Amino acid sequence: MRHGIGGTTRHRVETAWGPCVLDRSARGVARFRLPDPAAAESNVDEAAVTADVAAWAERVVAYFTGQPVDFADFPLDTAGLTPTEEAIYLALRGVPYGATTTYGELAARIGQPGAARAVGMAMARNPWPLIVPCHRVLAKGGALHGFSAPGGLDTKRRMLAMEGVDLDRGAPMLPGLFGDG
Repeated sequence: MRHGIGGTTRHRVETAWGPCVLDRSARGVARFRLPDPAAAESNVDEAAVTADVAAWAERVVAYFTGQPVDFADFPLDTAGLTPTEEAIYLALRGVPYGATTTYGELAARIGQPGAARAVGMAMARNPWPLIVPCHRVLAKGGALHGFSAPGGLDTKRRMLAMEGVDLDRGAPMLPGLFGDG
C-alpha cells in the first residue's frame, strides 16, 4: 500500500488477467484500474490491508475468473463529480453482469434523452471501470465503441465475452473465414 493524494491508500489486486489497482479513501473506492502491467509497480503493504479492501479484492479476483460478480454495493468516493456524472454512474451500476446498454439508453435513464455524448464523455473519464461497468455500454446498434482502459476495445470485448454477451448477435461466420477445418 502507498499513501496517495488526499488520504488515499493504493492496493494492488492480483487477478487471473493481471494486476489491478484499487485506491481507497475514507469515503470508499476513489479509483480503480483494470489489469495493467504497470500496476505491478504499485507498492503494497499487506499488513495495512483493511477488511473492506480485502473483501473488495476478493470479489475483483472472482470476476476475473469468470464468476458473475455484482459491484453495485461498493462505496465510491464521488468527490469532484458533476451531478450529471453521478447520475450516469449510478444508472450504469444498475446494468447487471451479462447485460449491456447503449449511450443513448443510459442518457434516457437519467432523464436526458439527448445526452448520449455526455454519457460517452463520462465513460471515458470513469474512475472505476468494472465497478461502474462502462464496458457494458455500447454504441447505437450494439457496436463496440471506445474504451480507455488498458487494452482498449480488446479488453472490452474480452470482458463482455466472459460475461456471455454475444456481440455478433448470433450472426453466422462468413464461409471460409477460418478455413475448412
